[in-house]
Amino acid sequence: MIEVTGSDLMIQMMKRFLLTILVASLYLLHQDFWFWREARPLVFGFLPVGLFYHLLYTLAIVAAMGLLVKYAWPAHLEEHQDHLQSNEEARRP
Repeated sequence: MIEVTGSDLMIQMMKRFLLTILVASLYLLHQDFWFWREARPLVFGFLPVGLFYHLLYTLAIVAAMGLLVKYAWPAHLEEHQDHLQSNEEARRP
């Protein structure tokens, strides 16, 4: 059995809180009402500012998903899957 100390629990709670704030802020930033009515200025001379904003937003989402997978992925699911695979391999002749 894994022993969890108070500092480990505090770190886990802080990670969960920060990841929740990250997801909530990205959700709010997705509602980009400030670029709805104008296509100018053009970024790089051809890209409307709203499209450029969504490009940057998508890159931020990719980074956030990477952080979520790294720090919030439920490890017990992986352990369960490994256990199922080892049982299945043991049954094969």
